[in-house]
Amino acid sequence: MSHADAAPAGTDIPAQEWAIRTELAALYRLVAHFRMTDMIDTHISARLPGDEPTFLINRYGILFHEMRASDLVKIDHAGNVVDERALHDPGRFRVNAAGFTIHSAIHMARHDLNFVVHTHTAAGIAVSAQEDGLLPISQHALKFYGKLAYHEYEGIALDLGERERLVRDLGRHKAMILRNHGLLAGGATAAEAFHEIYFLERACQAQIQAMSGGAKLVFPPEEVRTRVAAQFSRDESAEIMNTAWQAALRLVDDPASDYRS
Repeated sequence: MSHADAAPAGTDIPAQEWAIRTELAALYRLVAHFRMTDMIDTHISARLPGDEPTFLINRYGILFHEMRASDLVKIDHAGNVVDERALHDPGRFRVNAAGFTIHSAIHMARHDLNFVVHTHTAAGIAVSAQEDGLLPISQHALKFYGKLAYHEYEGIALDLGERERLVRDLGRHKAMILRNHGLLAGGATAAEAFHEIYFLERACQAQIQAMSGGAKLVFPPEEVRTRVAAQFSRDESAEIMNTAWQAALRLVDDPASDYRS
């Protein structure tokens, strides 16, 4: 196997898990590339296959642009680190409690969302603080027309009781605005999760810039809004997402610091 397929020598990480690790590490780096990071805060996670529910999340303290497959930590839905490497160096495999609360909630309830992204961007936070939320004023925003959830702010996500309300508010959607907080998006694949968070972020950026001009905004008619939302769900959407993902991977292909290591 190549370095992209095989775990580093000396580890017992299965090939299937390693493949998910490399995709998740790439997703971290792409979020960094498009300036959607907040230092060491916010998280991206991936569900792992198996009888025991586990998922991968970032090792606390690693910046997104330097994330590697080996930096990701395996935890269970109770927040316990089940990564064997932590037995020898538990401090090195620490995870953030707030990240666990949000991501475990989604992974426990939504088995169709294998990858979950949470961001704190300036545009995302700004829209989350606006009473009307995301406005249907751009093509990017219309992707989410009738498909976007909202969750009221409850403070830093340390209370496990919030998980039930996060899941309730998300419903069957793949994207959600966390009021006064940020954005959340998920997908069955890394490609889909990237597509969701990229479009949601760009829609928020466009809205903030459009509103900053002070001019009256133009809203497409209802029939156009619903038609565009449906167009984003056409049969070839998965192929388009995957093509975009493969192209985006070239942006983070750095032999000097390989995300696949």
